Amino acid sequence: MRAAVQTPRGERCPYAKKCGGCQMQNLRYEDQLRWKQAQVQRQIGRFCRVQPILGMENPLHYRCKVQAAFAPVHGRTVSGIYQSSSHILVPVEHCMIEDEGAQRIVADVRRLMPKFRVTPFDEDARRGVLRHVLVRRGWATGQYLAAIVSFTPVFPSKRRFAEALVRLHPELTTVVLNVNRQRTSMVLGSEEHVLYGPGFIEDELCGLRFRISASSFYQVNPPQAERLYRAAIGMAQLTGKESVLDAYCGVGTIGLAASSQAGRVAGVELNPAAARDASGNARRNNVRNARFFAGDAGEFLRDAAAGGEPFDVVLMDPPRAGASREFLEAVCATGPRRVVYISCNPETQARDLRFLTSHGYRAERAQPVDMFPFTHHIENIVSLSRA
Repeated sequence: MRAAVQTPRGERCPYAKKCGGCQMQNLRYEDQLRWKQAQVQRQIGRFCRVQPILGMENPLHYRCKVQAAFAPVHGRTVSGIYQSSSHILVPVEHCMIEDEGAQRIVADVRRLMPKFRVTPFDEDARRGVLRHVLVRRGWATGQYLAAIVSFTPVFPSKRRFAEALVRLHPELTTVVLNVNRQRTSMVLGSEEHVLYGPGFIEDELCGLRFRISASSFYQVNPPQAERLYRAAIGMAQLTGKESVLDAYCGVGTIGLAASSQAGRVAGVELNPAAARDASGNARRNNVRNARFFAGDAGEFLRDAAAGGEPFDVVLMDPPRAGASREFLEAVCATGPRRVVYISCNPETQARDLRFLTSHGYRAERAQPVDMFPFTHHIENIVSLSRA
């Protein structure tokens, strides 16, 4: 649990009280880890032994996805972060958890705006152009993507603007113009135009290569995500013969990472776009024993068992609300010998463990992982076997 890097009190974030995104700025990193360990112990310790949390050696600037909102304030353009649970914009120049290269790109977008007569979007008046900038970094590859989010597709000198930005930041391998005309809290709209590069970047995770667009789901802390996935796959105790279900699979990251140690992998995701991305990732990595499907994971599990192709191992990574009762019932009814449950909410994970352990499963051990230093979010893995 010990962390090599501590943030001295003199380095506290000046925006912490206004922003609210980092709820644990008042604690040293080692104390944050102790607090998170205690939360997992409180929720999960009644089911099994909780291993020491896996923290980061350097918990600063880990977010490789950075979003900045733009607005006019007293006649000048500001960019920053919306205050937690509000729509109040907090001007931010230097965030302690965001990728520093991405922050420099955001700052230079703001500096270029007057030269190209690009105005910030005024939400109240519903006029102006630039709403947000989203920057993504490929952690392993060093590639950067910038998505300029505009209220209108009529963006002044958009290609020259992109060229000027790339001259300042040659690490940018792609720039896109995203158009969002809706009155919404969502950053990205559905309309997108590539201004420079291929329209995506690539990154490597667990020995695999993934294509990332502006709207792709991809872990914001890849080094810790790799530790999380490797720990989960280790807890699955695969021998190379098992049939594995990757439930709530997203773009297939963990299923593809497990494929080299499994007989076959099937991934199921309710979001059709994510399921298509997962299939594309399998093709790009030449993974032949993994297939991905759009649909309900519980129904898929029952249909596979009824068709004579049951699963030996289930890897599940549901949203914060936890797994659906229907899915948990399908797991218990079909009886895979092992379940590995990844959760971003130990409270709903504990609720689901109560169901599983009262229907034939035994929790063996838990492994917390700190994916989001300085916040109260906790990631936790629990392995279960058929009792």
